[in-house]
Amino acid sequence: MSDDADRRTAAAVGRAVQSRIYRAGVFGRRPVVPVEPEALETAARARMSDVAWAYVAGGAGRQRTVQANRDAFDRHRIVPRMLVDVEQRDTSVELFGRRLPAPLLFAPIGVLELAHRDADHAVARAARALDLPMVISSQASVPMEAVARTLGDAPRWFQLYWSKDDDVVDSFVSRAEDIGSDALVVTLDTHVLGWRTRDLDLAYLPFARGEGIAQYTSDPAFRRLVEARAATRAPADEPAPRPTPAAVRALHSMASHYPGRTRDNLRSPLPRAAVETFLDVFSRSSLTWADLARLRERTSLPIVLKGIQHPGDAALALEHGVDGIVVSNHGGRQVDGAIGSLDALPTVVEVVGGRIPVLFDSGIRSGADVVTALALGATAVLVGRPWVYGLALAGAEGARAVMQHLWAELDLTMALSGVRCVDEIGRDLLAPA
Repeated sequence: MSDDADRRTAAAVGRAVQSRIYRAGVFGRRPVVPVEPEALETAARARMSDVAWAYVAGGAGRQRTVQANRDAFDRHRIVPRMLVDVEQRDTSVELFGRRLPAPLLFAPIGVLELAHRDADHAVARAARALDLPMVISSQASVPMEAVARTLGDAPRWFQLYWSKDDDVVDSFVSRAEDIGSDALVVTLDTHVLGWRTRDLDLAYLPFARGEGIAQYTSDPAFRRLVEARAATRAPADEPAPRPTPAAVRALHSMASHYPGRTRDNLRSPLPRAAVETFLDVFSRSSLTWADLARLRERTSLPIVLKGIQHPGDAALALEHGVDGIVVSNHGGRQVDGAIGSLDALPTVVEVVGGRIPVLFDSGIRSGADVVTALALGATAVLVGRPWVYGLALAGAEGARAVMQHLWAELDLTMALSGVRCVDEIGRDLLAPA
């Protein structure tokens, strides 16, 4: 069965993917990327550079929140029901007026060039093949307009880091509208970077080398800030120290990532000014709930808040008229020792009471994990690290395969648990706490 047929016939996804893998095995062919989650992670670790692995897989501090995300899933057990007619199943869900074939979204992940040279284009091709939404990151390696062209008709959302510069915020929102985004995802939990020990030990911040700032260097409002900064830069009072090989590589990276020819950029102050400007305006720690009203004035797109963990914040989100919530702790990358994302989900769902969609992020590693999150009240889930590992191993095909494997396991877990559609997945599917 073709991938197109898989998408059209939700009930056949699990068996079709499973059968295709086993049929290929008769001819000695194995899956394009490992299916088993730990094997996938191990293979990606062997392929990725030290700095890429630290950035993608690492968390904050002692990595306790990363572990808490996984431990939370281990505390829940599915209780299958028997003798239910599950021959026909439906994995689709509706979000913001669009029917999605599965409750799966490609989470916003920045600096994808660290994992694969095709970066966001590869992920867009994977999302397009599956007709699943890609949440385009503010920290993408490719401008959103180029990603949108690769996505074609596939759904896309845009994730916004709220800049200190209002003109940059306005421009990003306007561009997100222009590329046909279905929603605006405002990430709340990264107004400053967490204490990411693995990155710190390598003294590696990709943005300081011009990596992962393509949304900014392609943005007219940001470029005006860069040009103004470069024009007012005072000559150094003292001779610059002799550059080290690492400094030369960093300057070349800045030049190669800035629009234009690298040769010309090496002689220009703009690439370095762009990095400095980004580091100055990246995100804003002074935001309050009142600022959401200003964002609502800027756009008619649904506004989804990502990073909600406290039920009090869920109540405030409702009070301020947001259209959706993502329960997330940024994959454990921000606060060490924070609550596991799945542990935070039920109380947020209870407060929301079905009035807006509650999505889930942080810790999904399998289709059974997806079922657990849905059973605890999530409308859909965002998946991050697993498909990045697939991307590192096999580009677009790797990212597509990881998400298709999750989808297939979701479908088969539903069948084996006596569930015919996503709406039937509820708390009664799980053993009592």
